[in-house]
Amino acid sequence: MNDELSLISNWTPEQVAIAQRWVETWKLAGPELERIRRKEIRELDTQRTIALLCGAADYTHPPRAPKPFSGLVEQQRLFMKAARRD
Repeated sequence: MNDELSLISNWTPEQVAIAQRWVETWKLAGPELERIRRKEIRELDTQRTIALLCGAADYTHPPRAPKPFSGLVEQQRLFMKAARRD
């Protein structure tokens, strides 16, 4: 805390007043900015946003198409192999 006080100890009263106004402005703006942020998130078109970020995705062709296997069969094989060791 002493370090923080020393940073502003050389400020003029005018600089302190400006800083106080700046802090108060952001305190007042905070709730409105949060309201705007939440509204923008609610209205966001997720698929369009992903397309803008990643390009159009065709999930019927590789590399995005699902694999013909899920890995579950391989997992079960490994479980059976581990159970035989016990």
